[in-house]
Amino acid sequence: MAEIDAKIDKNSKIAVLCGGMSSEAEVSRRSGKNCFNALQRLGYKNSELVEVDENIAEKLKEGKFEYAYNALHGKYGEDGCIQGVLEILKIPYTGCGVMSSAICMNKEYTKRILSTCPEIPMAKSVFVQKGEDVEEKTACLKFPVITKPVSEGSSFGMTKVNTRDELKSAYEEAVKYNDDVLIEEFIDGVFVTVGVLEKDGKNFATEILEIRPKNEWYDYEAKYTAGMSDFILPANLDAELTKRTKDIAVKSHETAGCRGLSRVDFMIGKDGVPYVIEINTSPGMTDTSDLPAQCKVMGISYDELVQIIMNGAGLNK
Repeated sequence: MAEIDAKIDKNSKIAVLCGGMSSEAEVSRRSGKNCFNALQRLGYKNSELVEVDENIAEKLKEGKFEYAYNALHGKYGEDGCIQGVLEILKIPYTGCGVMSSAICMNKEYTKRILSTCPEIPMAKSVFVQKGEDVEEKTACLKFPVITKPVSEGSSFGMTKVNTRDELKSAYEEAVKYNDDVLIEEFIDGVFVTVGVLEKDGKNFATEILEIRPKNEWYDYEAKYTAGMSDFILPANLDAELTKRTKDIAVKSHETAGCRGLSRVDFMIGKDGVPYVIEINTSPGMTDTSDLPAQCKVMGISYDELVQIIMNGAGLNK
């Protein structure tokens, strides 16, 4: 890829938003620290790490920040809430806007939006809301299934359910995080993920990363503990399937109204179909995160990736 030019004045005052009030706060702090260090190396000497709490609007106004780099994950940071605050304060920010952030944070509504595009395959699932009979709602599904809180990230509250006897306890674990639960047929196959970035107004897919967790599936421990997953880059897919998966990733990003960056997760079934599992609108930027690894194999360094993301805030001004 050609050299990444800065689109924002390097004297600008930038708030690197991290922490927050979600179950993913600690992961966000790790992402934020890495992004802040990269911005400093890139010459953005007026960038600051800003811990997000209920007083964030006051902090941003008092700090007279000109841009925000969003390194938040989970509730309030990835669901349209912080994006709405930044819109009100007229502070341009990195990543997806209010609408796409809100949609993609909710796995059920992501599926509803993506289902408008017949080119995007997805696993069969049901949506169980508070007060509904989980046994009745799942009667149409084949086991094993995955139970998921609809609005959590980093695999919090997720359980692989092998038999119907295990369903009740898995459902109860999910509702600790959200009243609404998505229950999806488990696809036995290869887990891959594809980043989508924007350069010069055009969306493009990163290399495909195949992840082989050492646990039964890609849970929190496998995601954030070094050595608990094997990363295969590029993924061990043929040229046709590689192209199809990348095309679906970009199509999913655009169908959901995303901008700047996202990461689209897939299960490639034994039928050779890349099923979209979810869209992450604020991918992790930790030392073990997927997106930096995907970019590195393309020749895009961590700092260049941060510059690409930061450039997106300039387009949103």
